Amino acid sequence: MHPAGIFPIGLVGCGTVGTGVVRILQDSADLLTAQTGCTITLPQVVVRDPTRPRDVDLSHSSVSTSLDAILADNSIRAVVHVVGGTAGPRNDIIRLLQSGKDVITANKALLCAHGDELFSLAQSLGRTISFEAAVAGGIPVISTVCTALTANRIVSIEAILNGTSNFILTRMLDRRQVYHDVLQEAQQLGYAEADPAMDVDGSDAAQKLAILTRLAFGTVVPFDRIARQGIQNIDLQDLLAAADLGYRIKLLAVARLNSARLELSVQPTLVRADRSIAMTSGAHNFLAIEGDAVGVLKLAGAGAGRMPTASAVVADLVDCITGRAACTFNALLRLQQRNPLPLHPTADIARRQYLRFNVADRPHVLADLAHVLGRHGISISSVRQDETEDSADGTGVARLVILTHRASEGRLQAADNEIDCLDSLRGPRIRMPIAD
Repeated sequence: MHPAGIFPIGLVGCGTVGTGVVRILQDSADLLTAQTGCTITLPQVVVRDPTRPRDVDLSHSSVSTSLDAILADNSIRAVVHVVGGTAGPRNDIIRLLQSGKDVITANKALLCAHGDELFSLAQSLGRTISFEAAVAGGIPVISTVCTALTANRIVSIEAILNGTSNFILTRMLDRRQVYHDVLQEAQQLGYAEADPAMDVDGSDAAQKLAILTRLAFGTVVPFDRIARQGIQNIDLQDLLAAADLGYRIKLLAVARLNSARLELSVQPTLVRADRSIAMTSGAHNFLAIEGDAVGVLKLAGAGAGRMPTASAVVADLVDCITGRAACTFNALLRLQQRNPLPLHPTADIARRQYLRFNVADRPHVLADLAHVLGRHGISISSVRQDETEDSADGTGVARLVILTHRASEGRLQAADNEIDCLDSLRGPRIRMPIAD
């Protein structure tokens, strides 16, 4: 056992987040001691490459490539595990729990894929798993849902959960830049990975939404059951057209009760420009959580990055040391014992829509589109067409933006299939919901 007043921890992973954790432990040691009543030490660090330069001092730690050093150290009761992926981290956390250690993680993909298994194991062993940093970086949403809002039935969650996509959409509009140029800038600034697919196709936000849905509604939803659409096909003209109409386009993650069923989606969505979520800019995240008693609670801040994420990890560590983590984890387990909610069929979800088409600039094209929509019971609210140069030979391309009244997803999908067969289409088109 460790001497009184000393709390040794282990660290697995010392990359972007891991080095941030070490930085806080070192720079804020006096504050952390005051909050926990003990001195946090870091005797064991596990990394893939011990020779890699890091901008933190690890001279007082034993740095190795094997988890065995942490497992064998009985004085270590809590381990910060900040390694990406699923298979390796799953095995690591199982071994850590079985060795009697509490775990703090920021791995959303792991929890989305294996959360049930790991939570059950931790419960059976009397251990805890903390994961505040897994959903919204430095924003304390897990503790808010699991403890602060326990007097409420949560009615809805509407959120921006991916900072990379929000940065791209904000930059495109503010600087009048095209998608690929801004994506490259996001990669250079470290907001986007070399392979940005998980961020821009909505997968990252959907994983986070699945975790929130598990906590807020007591319902485990398979990742592939969440309707998902990315931002890759949005162009600058869509953002400008939306702005002219009084909207901003945001990659919106939504979980809400609809006739006692759960409606889930991650999609680029037109949001009124005067709403707080629409004004969330750059790489920031935003969550609006509606409870039946408290009303709408809004949380905003840095949802990613080294120090904001490390801040949430260290907060979980402090809770682990002080015993608060056990309270939160037990509350989480109780929340998951509720009867799961049925999912609202995607085909039945009705919303207004933004439709954008690039079409041949010739007579009857708009009439053809309107005829297809009308045949499927989709009513047009407004139409706008950018002015085009006169093209007597019919080779010109016109850009049409159509806003619809509320229509079900099933009707819209049926219309999509028929519209795809029209010979007047020129290039990709896009359809996005409009938030009411």
